[in-house]
Amino acid sequence: MSADTGPSRWPALLVLCAGSLMIILDGTIVAVALPAVQRDLGFTATGLAWVVNAYLVAFGGLLLLAGRLGDLLGRRQVFLAGVALFTAASLLCAVATGPAWLVGARFLQGVGGALTMAVSLGMIVRLYPEPAERARAIAVFSFTGAAGASVGTVAGGLLTDLAGWRSIFLINLPIGSVIAIAAVRRIAADRGAGLRAGLDALGAALATAGLMAAVLAIVGTGEHGWTSARTIGAAAVAATLLGAFALRQRVTAVPLLPPRVLGTPDLLAANVVQFLAVAAFFGFQFLLALELQLVLGLDAAATGWAFLPTPVVIAVVSLGVTGRLIARYGARRMLLAGLALAIVGFLLLARLPADGGYLADVLPAMLVFGVAGGLTLPAVTTLAMAGASDADAGLASGLANTTQQVGGAFGLAALATLAAGRAGDLRTRGWAETAALAAGYRTAFAVAAGLVTAALLVAVLTLRRSASTPQAEPAAASRSAASS
Repeated sequence: MSADTGPSRWPALLVLCAGSLMIILDGTIVAVALPAVQRDLGFTATGLAWVVNAYLVAFGGLLLLAGRLGDLLGRRQVFLAGVALFTAASLLCAVATGPAWLVGARFLQGVGGALTMAVSLGMIVRLYPEPAERARAIAVFSFTGAAGASVGTVAGGLLTDLAGWRSIFLINLPIGSVIAIAAVRRIAADRGAGLRAGLDALGAALATAGLMAAVLAIVGTGEHGWTSARTIGAAAVAATLLGAFALRQRVTAVPLLPPRVLGTPDLLAANVVQFLAVAAFFGFQFLLALELQLVLGLDAAATGWAFLPTPVVIAVVSLGVTGRLIARYGARRMLLAGLALAIVGFLLLARLPADGGYLADVLPAMLVFGVAGGLTLPAVTTLAMAGASDADAGLASGLANTTQQVGGAFGLAALATLAAGRAGDLRTRGWAETAALAAGYRTAFAVAAGLVTAALLVAVLTLRRSASTPQAEPAAASRSAASS
């Protein structure tokens, strides 16, 4: 299969970005609408979490398999199936009459989201084999994901207030339909290797079940704790299934995760870096939103607007300069610069006082995170996909997305638990509520800085200098094009 060329590639990229934006927006919009959902459908406090968790379990568990299906069945076909399922599941969510119905529909949304997102980066690799153009395309795609979460916070509040919580799902119907039609018209059909090339059904079942169990263990820590029998049991099941999957890949003739993919230069290192960095960034978005309201006294709408500087700066950096900087200086250098800036941002938040103000104490960190995100996200994605051949691009895309989702779930659970535990300990010592909460958040942000520092060290020690330079990348791109 030859890579597409010409101006038609940019409309195709916009379609892929629109699909990604729909999936990402849905997650944050739903989070804002949860109180209204609880009042209307009668969810218990613990059951309400499954409106989010059911989606995360399906989404995080199926990304790897969905990426491989894209390589075998054709990525456009899998993308279209994902958009169609996500859109249909959104309608089921909108007409839900009870908790069980909504949770089941959210699980189906997660399946559709996994199919859509898992193959998107693989299609970008095929559309843009030349390193400089690929870097710019990935920068655009990364901006879509980074900005979508912040925009969703604002949009969710507005939609819920103006038209009720069901509108946050109904809006996906026209959007999903337009994306599906545009994908048929603007994205060229591709033929995968076919199921005869081998799917490894047992390996797929082990990987999917293992990842679902891992996500289930992580998202359940907020309710049950890290040392509960439920959490430990789910983690043990996940470790057993994933261990069996690893053994299966060593003995089967056609593995789901072939050794050649894991042997791709910098792929494992880039995914480890992404896991650590995303764990910190997801925690930042959640915890800072709580601190702005519970400590600094902002309302929900003001909190949404308070995050706006970060996606604005991400847009300026990623869309304006990151692609050109990666093409000129290499993805590794841009990644290191972005991670170093992220550490600065977290250290700024780690000193945020209980009586702090937004302009003096929060805005500087938001601006730093904008520059850091604009550099880090496109660079780490470029490194994770740089050596993937066309035949394995879907799998590499699914692996990168899996790392991101599991890392985000882990970081959110770990940092939220850490902040709550520190605040609770200080309250028992007689601290005032606001002061205890602020201290808990400061501790979590300091740990987040440690996670990014670890990511920076991994990048410095394991990412090859030659692999991400402008001179080395054309060779990788040539190999990708030659294999198609």
